[in-house]
Amino acid sequence: MEPEITSTPFGGFFGRELPIMCRAENGNNVERGNCCMLKGTCHCGEISWTLDALPESVTACNCTICRRYGVLWAYGYIGYDIQVTGQTSTYQRRDSEDVDVHFCTICGCVTHYVASFESENGRKRTAVNVRMSDPSPISEIPIRHFEGHDSFRELPGDGRTVKDMWF
Repeated sequence: MEPEITSTPFGGFFGRELPIMCRAENGNNVERGNCCMLKGTCHCGEISWTLDALPESVTACNCTICRRYGVLWAYGYIGYDIQVTGQTSTYQRRDSEDVDVHFCTICGCVTHYVASFESENGRKRTAVNVRMSDPSPISEIPIRHFEGHDSFRELPGDGRTVKDMWF
């Protein structure tokens, strides 16, 4: 079976199409939904999210908002392979209405973002902040670097994984 094709793992805004894949605990890449679930919570526990599978990679972006939040994003669709519980507040960049960034009103942790519009498949592209999850299941997942400040492009991989970004 062919993997589902979506706009891009960077939120559906960059005109590239890539399959949604995930990494099983044994290190093999498999279609999303066919491996274990990833869970995350804010610091106080009021907000939680689940992603149906471990991601194949996570994204570190240096745009004006992501670098300030210090997030690492994993992607899916709200209400499909990403579920969120708890009451959040949102922030929307003044220079872009593409995404609503969600955070806990009690402890302030950024938990996820949701696209402001539906994609062609009728779903809203969503990213969860994997820094809200336990480090052990994701420590070996590769980091994709996105240059969101100047050139708005994906950068070549440098071999770093999530465990290299915890500090």
